[in-house]
Amino acid sequence: MRPAPSSSRRKSKAPKHRSQVSSPGTSRARSPRRRSSPVVTPKKRRFRPGTKALMEIRRYQKSTDLLLRKGPFSRLVREVCQTYSRESLRWQVYALLALQEAAEAFLVLLFSDANLCAIHAKRVTLFPRDIQLARRIRGVDAL
Repeated sequence: MRPAPSSSRRKSKAPKHRSQVSSPGTSRARSPRRRSSPVVTPKKRRFRPGTKALMEIRRYQKSTDLLLRKGPFSRLVREVCQTYSRESLRWQVYALLALQEAAEAFLVLLFSDANLCAIHAKRVTLFPRDIQLARRIRGVDAL
């Protein structure tokens, strides 16, 4: 059964204010200051939660470029090398790129396994315990 048309409608808009009409005997001079209209900035686009993440996932799945910056990764590799050797070892550029490619492939697979662990626990948020469980199931204990 449909409700009556008057009860389902919204309240009407508030009436517009009329400009004050001055009486014929008085003249009103305009004030020298005018109100400037506010600058309207366009609204920033707001995506629903999760939409932006899915867009990023699709973008990174299509691309084949490296996700970590080469400079910081190179410095990290050289720092780890110095902990195992007192000499400063020299690295070829292609050796660093191969190591970075392997490290990123390892991390991507680890995160995908950890994501499956989180989904199994009926969660969408990845916790450190998911990564620890994925490493334990894989048998990666030495790291």
